[in-house]
Amino acid sequence: MAAKVHPNVALPSLGQPPADEEPVTLTVWRKSLLLNCRGFTVFDASGNLVYRVDSYASDSRAEVVLMDAAGRPVLTVRRRRLIGLGADQWLVYPGEEARRTPPLYAVKRRAPAQYMRGGGHGSAKSMAHVAPCSGAAGVGAKTGGGYEVEGSYLRRCCTVYDERRQAVAEVRPKEALGTDVFRLVVQPGMEVPLAMAVVLALDQMFGKPSLLRSWSS
Repeated sequence: MAAKVHPNVALPSLGQPPADEEPVTLTVWRKSLLLNCRGFTVFDASGNLVYRVDSYASDSRAEVVLMDAAGRPVLTVRRRRLIGLGADQWLVYPGEEARRTPPLYAVKRRAPAQYMRGGGHGSAKSMAHVAPCSGAAGVGAKTGGGYEVEGSYLRRCCTVYDERRQAVAEVRPKEALGTDVFRLVVQPGMEVPLAMAVVLALDQMFGKPSLLRSWSS
């Protein structure tokens, strides 16, 4: 499997494609290329490394840093416990500024009752809601109703919809490679780094086993 997903040469991270461009297709590998690390390695359609997430076993931070191929932080996904509300949030920050700047987005897991019955935002298939944070500015910031995530991350088959019910990103299985390697297809209407941040949050919520679970415990 490693030979099929190994990168060629490092390239700068992808940004938001112009409206007239084609969707961006990434291959996401739930594995760090560094020894004794857990994480993710992400390639473009040509096999070039574009994003990474690396953490040593001793790293106990309740946050995940999405980096570009050169190791520069792009976004940070940090867990926020919501005592008594039945579900936690994963906040998305620009760069590695989780303690210095307001978050851009809050990704909230649907409570089991909502997930089964369709209560609150979205439909009965919804498993997470991505809401823009007030006053946010930077990569991924927007106004409007946010995004709804439907489907099954465990099966690597889920879709991100915007407030107009247009599909803006999809997680799909990659043939014959199991669940640790999958495709992320991002439409021009959504920024690629934000789509990756949503994937990282989903992995903490639903991954079995989650490579990042110890970071948010």
